Amino acid sequence: MHPIDAIAQKIGIKPEYLEKYGSTKAKIDLKQAAESKRPPGKLIMVTAMTPTPAGEGKTTTAIGLTDALNRIGKNAAAALREPSLGPVFGMKGGATGGGRARVVPSNDINLHFTGDMHAITSAHNLLAALVDNRLHFDNVCGLLDCKNITWRRVLDMDDRILRAIVAGIGGPLQGIARETGFDITAASEVMAIFCLAKDAKDLKERLGRIVVGTTPGGAPVLASQLNAQGAMAALLKDAIRPNLVQTLEASPAFIHGGPFANIAHGTNSVIATNMALSLADYVVTETGFASDLGAEKFFDIVVRTGSVPPPSAVVLVATIRSLKYHGGVGLDALAAENHDAVRKGFDNLRKHIENMRFFGVPLIVALNKFPSDAPAEVTVFEDLCRKEPVRFSLSDVYGKGGEGGEALARQILEAEEKDEHRFQFLYPLEMPLVEKIETVAGRIYGAAKVAMEGKVRRKILKIEKDGYGRLPVCIAKTQYSLSDDEEALGRPRDFTLIVTDISLSAGAGFVVVLCGDIMTMPGLPKVPAAEKIDVNDDGEITGIVG
Repeated sequence: MHPIDAIAQKIGIKPEYLEKYGSTKAKIDLKQAAESKRPPGKLIMVTAMTPTPAGEGKTTTAIGLTDALNRIGKNAAAALREPSLGPVFGMKGGATGGGRARVVPSNDINLHFTGDMHAITSAHNLLAALVDNRLHFDNVCGLLDCKNITWRRVLDMDDRILRAIVAGIGGPLQGIARETGFDITAASEVMAIFCLAKDAKDLKERLGRIVVGTTPGGAPVLASQLNAQGAMAALLKDAIRPNLVQTLEASPAFIHGGPFANIAHGTNSVIATNMALSLADYVVTETGFASDLGAEKFFDIVVRTGSVPPPSAVVLVATIRSLKYHGGVGLDALAAENHDAVRKGFDNLRKHIENMRFFGVPLIVALNKFPSDAPAEVTVFEDLCRKEPVRFSLSDVYGKGGEGGEALARQILEAEEKDEHRFQFLYPLEMPLVEKIETVAGRIYGAAKVAMEGKVRRKILKIEKDGYGRLPVCIAKTQYSLSDDEEALGRPRDFTLIVTDISLSAGAGFVVVLCGDIMTMPGLPKVPAAEKIDVNDDGEITGIVG
């Protein structure tokens, strides 16, 4: 690894705006972007087909593409999310790329990094403490209705036993007993606010708009009514500054914020993206999971804020292994050559191609190469892409680093220059909330209809009555299927999307729609990754899966 000073100097960061965390990590003062005189760079977004246990390599592709752009003479940087401790110690593993396309120092980034996740957790739970403190001193006659508190607590760990708890038992001195629970930090509205705020002032204003519950008369109660936003912003004062690290090929990488895309909006912070755009000609960002989740939310939530531009191009990552999995092949047979499964599984990729075309941005499909890919299977994939037709490129950044992504990088530059760019949102904000849900479900997921109980519809009507009907929707559902049923592989058709609950994230600026069996606090698998992680006598951490 190069000293972080050298990486900062390489991209034009002033020494006085660099706060080092050791020799390989740093935070960047927000004044750096504010003082930039150069025109902003162009944004490239990386998404993927529906994820499988075989792995797609979306983060790896984003990192390798950044290196590839630098190799062919462009000034490029990556803007990525911070990993959550839940997946690191659970099932998914770390999120720093793989092979020769990684950001480093990987173990530091996957664990505590610069403390941002802890700051976000603390700010969220401070508000929860202030809510319960108000209940304790006001009892049942105060500002808040103790039977309608919507603000839960968070923890950056998979811990299913905390999903639903009873707090405040033990007598009057312990507060008012009530049912509540924990979500994972990546699902926190504070995390979403952290990633959508354009600056420190906007952050504090958004924190003040958080709705924590209602009055006894049913009116929303905001965090600002509890005088919470100042102290919460104080906890986030250092965290809000973007983190700078590097790839294995010494490309600058801004890693900041980490909302999940299956239960949140799934993109790194607006502040980090804009910082990168103020310094580089090309910025590669990654949206969580597949096009139906992270990419749709990036367009309809993040871009809609007006704080970041629409991407100049979109890269849609696919693998032969994932195509075969969606074509009905089991995990234990993915290495075997199977042309029919590739053709059948391509139907899933075809839907994601269709999804990205809705937004009118130049598109390139990247086939992330695996050693087990048979040449004839790759030929089948190429023929299917030509029939779409869609631009495509092979990518071997895992095995060759930036060199293995040069063909993809050149395809992106060509698409950006020659292909039509007519960006549009999926729906207007004036559309009623139910129609927004139906639009995403029908056009992006392919659902035939949407079903919800009367109590959910009443919640939607209440949100609209309270003045929040013009917000975009952030649909929380399984990442493993285009539908809300994780076992429905390929391209499900004629299904009904089941909406189970709805909640308001007024500070973040969207309405969360929960579908199917989605959980805002994941659980650990039967054999969690934590059982294989260790630290040796020299203090070196081992066992974190990339």
